[in-house]
Amino acid sequence: MIGLKNLFARPRLSESQQSCLKVWQALPNPDLASPFNAARYVVVDVETSGLNLAKDKLISIGAVAVVHGQIDLADSFYVVLQQAQASDKDNILLHGISGSVQTDGVPAAQALLAFMDYLGKDPLIAFHVTFDQTMIQRAMRDHLGLRFKHPWLDVAYIAPGLYPPLSARLHSLDDWIAHFGIRNDARHHAMADALVTAQLLQVLLHQSRCKKIDNFAQLRQLESMQRWVRAPV
Repeated sequence: MIGLKNLFARPRLSESQQSCLKVWQALPNPDLASPFNAARYVVVDVETSGLNLAKDKLISIGAVAVVHGQIDLADSFYVVLQQAQASDKDNILLHGISGSVQTDGVPAAQALLAFMDYLGKDPLIAFHVTFDQTMIQRAMRDHLGLRFKHPWLDVAYIAPGLYPPLSARLHSLDDWIAHFGIRNDARHHAMADALVTAQLLQVLLHQSRCKKIDNFAQLRQLESMQRWVRAPV
């Protein structure tokens, strides 16, 4: 029974951290029907200690805002979460976050609250959402005791939905950005990957308008249709 009690124990937050969490929870939810030119979206990418959604750790979060359809580099966010133990050498070679940077990072609860303060309640966008969403949700639960329910959009479904002729040969983020001439000189760095995903999003927003889609809620409908179309038989 002690093991079960520890498993479901809520993390201990300082009064200041609890106050920050309550302030964020009290923020109004965004209007998902607001047109692109009146909305703020946060494009996010994460780096982790591996690809196991149940066991690996969230190492860094990179994010950049698309405000009124334009990338705002001044409205960006990056943090490395403090790790009790650095990830293995092969993992470090992939994302380039050294062991000392990991162990000297920002304490997890503090880092996540800073991310939430940056995010507000604005929608989150990523390429292959499931991984980023699951890792962030797990971290929120483990370090803040929060069930992080938030509107997300998956560019990996929106892109083929808006460009059906390209969907047969373009699959990965690298495929799509190469096709549209978007460069990424720091692949597998959360901030760099968030930035190129934001650039791809700009292309998709332009195409969306051409197809009479002009808000986040309509893009979610398109994503839902694409998930159904592409579901394994």
